[in-house]
Amino acid sequence: MILTKNCNVLISTSRYNEINAKAELWFVLLICGDKYPIISNLEFSGLITALTNLKKDHLLLKIKKLLKKDPDFFQYILKIVPIDFTCATNNQVVSEIVKKHYREYIGKNETFKIDLKRRNYDEMKRNNFVDIIAKNVDNKVNLETPDKIIRIEVLGNYCGISFLKPDEILRFKQKTFLN
Repeated sequence: MILTKNCNVLISTSRYNEINAKAELWFVLLICGDKYPIISNLEFSGLITALTNLKKDHLLLKIKKLLKKDPDFFQYILKIVPIDFTCATNNQVVSEIVKKHYREYIGKNETFKIDLKRRNYDEMKRNNFVDIIAKNVDNKVNLETPDKIIRIEVLGNYCGISFLKPDEILRFKQKTFLN
């Protein structure tokens, strides 16, 4: 299965733990208030997607509250990346989406960086692509401590585009299970 055009969360897990991560994510989304999340496999080992009716800010706040109560809450999920837009993997399409929407997410005086993650797509050259996207954003670039990150997750023929604060990419420690 390829990334559907209808997802707003990308989840990383360790290879071969996708089923466990899906169950964990379903439970978490229920706790956060989504009674009917749609969770899907991807053709990429260690990745799953979800379509939730929860707004990004609400979802992240709820997950952070869960983690305050129990920092080891997640057993299988390693990373959660909210996705704002999905589209075909095409330089021009991605560039137009960023150009059209970045002002909704990045304030006039805020700095940014572009974070490109490519999987199974060699046609896109990293430097050319980043340059094409950056030309459409009037803000200053800050590669070390940006106010916002434009994250582009290329997953074969589809990609997800996110406009995030650095703390909105949630990372969790790998658990070690001993028998």
